[in-house]
Amino acid sequence: MKPLFVLVVLSTFSLAACDNGQADSNNQQAVDALIKKTKDELVRVEGGTFQMGDFGPIDPNLTGSDKGLPYSADQDNKPLHKVTLDTFYMLPTKVTYADYDVYTQATGKDKINSTNEFEMQFRQDNVPAGVDWYQAKDYCDWLAKETSLPFALPTEAQWEYAARSGGKFIPYGTSTGTLEKGKSIPTSDDVDKATQTGMRSNLAPYPVKLYPPNKIGLYQMGDNGYEWVSDWYQADYYQNSPEHNPQGPDEGDEKVVRGLPHGDGWGAGLTMQRYHAPSKIEKNDTSITYTARCVVNVDNIDR
Repeated sequence: MKPLFVLVVLSTFSLAACDNGQADSNNQQAVDALIKKTKDELVRVEGGTFQMGDFGPIDPNLTGSDKGLPYSADQDNKPLHKVTLDTFYMLPTKVTYADYDVYTQATGKDKINSTNEFEMQFRQDNVPAGVDWYQAKDYCDWLAKETSLPFALPTEAQWEYAARSGGKFIPYGTSTGTLEKGKSIPTSDDVDKATQTGMRSNLAPYPVKLYPPNKIGLYQMGDNGYEWVSDWYQADYYQNSPEHNPQGPDEGDEKVVRGLPHGDGWGAGLTMQRYHAPSKIEKNDTSITYTARCVVNVDNIDR
């Protein structure tokens, strides 16, 4: 009986090895496909100089009683100041669950937002992955390692410049530069369809390409989830911000986020509006409202 037992054991190990080999092969194919898609879709953002912050007082598009007035009562997006950025590339959409799941599978990490029924109803392949700042940074760092390209979270200045289609006087980073339900931002029906259960929730993310992109090809620069940037938050940073490629304060207690959360009624955040949040979001229902996209800080990419 001994030879038969040994044969069975060896066969079992052989089958397990084959299964693991097939799984590894499938996962590598998924990684390769993600890397190709990511590189192919990158949007080139031509560098330049713009006036960063609340540009309401100098917006030539404002007329009548609005002319010369700020867009926002907040003080942390003031004063208006000149910023010059080098050329960079940016992901056209926020990182989706489909993309992030490839990354966690490849790195042996746990699948995010998959432990309870509440999280699962918002979890679909083509909606933004809900992540904290460290998870967002780790994803961009992984892309950098896989591609040998300097992927990173965008700086706050890069995000605003891109949302404004190259620093133009555009108040909202939508296809129209305005908020028009059913044309540039979601309707109530869009949000109703956004969860797997069909239950309406103002936390529900919706597909990343639901409506057309802004003028340079970037989707949802201001809605469908707060977006992490690399900068630490400092309320008065604009008073001392350097002109060339500002990186934000050296340290802080919170990170800057841009845009607004998901859901009907939120609309979209002003392109110059600043928000902030702890870099490590405690495990709670609001973690799904923080999203990310990456940039590549090079002048040219060989694709």
